[in-house]
Amino acid sequence: METLTPKQLAEEGQAEYSRGEFLSAARLFNAAADGYSLIGDELSVAEMANNCCVAFLKGGDAVSALEAVNGTDTVFALMGDIKRQAMAVGNRAAVLEELNRPDEAILAYEQSADLFNQVAEYEMRAYVYKSISSLLLKRGRYLEAYATMRAGVMGVKEANLTQRLLKNLMDIPFKFIN
Repeated sequence: METLTPKQLAEEGQAEYSRGEFLSAARLFNAAADGYSLIGDELSVAEMANNCCVAFLKGGDAVSALEAVNGTDTVFALMGDIKRQAMAVGNRAAVLEELNRPDEAILAYEQSADLFNQVAEYEMRAYVYKSISSLLLKRGRYLEAYATMRAGVMGVKEANLTQRLLKNLMDIPFKFIN
């Protein structure tokens, strides 16, 4: 039986994920993380744990997803990788949302959006704001949801067609005020 390297395990995990075999992918990502841990590559361990989180979440196991993602944002922060830190915090937020912990999810999404803003990832920030807005809508906080969505869309520098349409629509109420 052939022993696979962490990189090979990660590639097989990606292939499983692409086929929709999320729990199998999560196990492979976890095995890759273990392999990277043995060689002391903490950045790759955190990356694999994040992949594992997303796969578990897609596979319907939010509890395991939360276990997988815990602490990965700290690793990225220590390594100075703010973009991946923001992604890890966003992953945690999505898991908290799935676990029906909306207040914690909103806080995590806000932290993720702030981190994306720091590294000028405005598209990603807009996506996170959309998630916050959705949670606020579900909680009946309509004005906050609108303001959050507007802030996300208005922050995108090179908007696609949908975002440009949203910007124009969201400007209408402010045109009446002025």
